[in-house]
Amino acid sequence: MPVKFREQLGEEFVVTKGLDQCLYVYSNEEWKKIEDNFRERPMTGKDQRKFARFFFAGAVTCETDKQGRILVPSILREFAGIEKDVVLAGVMNRIEIWSAERWSDYAGEYDEEEMDEVAEKMAELGFGI
Repeated sequence: MPVKFREQLGEEFVVTKGLDQCLYVYSNEEWKKIEDNFRERPMTGKDQRKFARFFFAGAVTCETDKQGRILVPSILREFAGIEKDVVLAGVMNRIEIWSAERWSDYAGEYDEEEMDEVAEKMAELGFGI
């Protein structure tokens, strides 16, 4: 874990399953916000319960060792297809951990025209950059 990320995460942080078969890493502060947000919402819908189980059931608290490494449980490594090399990507309020192979495949899916279309859709939803 690079020093820059360690400084932002603190001594302990949470790692969980993310979307697109990567892992999400949150500082304890961000994780609490997410938990609070879920607690405020009814869990009567099947999709809400399903996503909550996916997202929260596999979450673990981690910390770095003196060399800045983290021990990711095997179930999370298997989910993300992590065998050896990884890519860390800072994405707003989290860090994503990708297997290098999956990151390469995922990043290769983008083309400039597609990103223009996605940006237009995001703008329609009120997200401007």
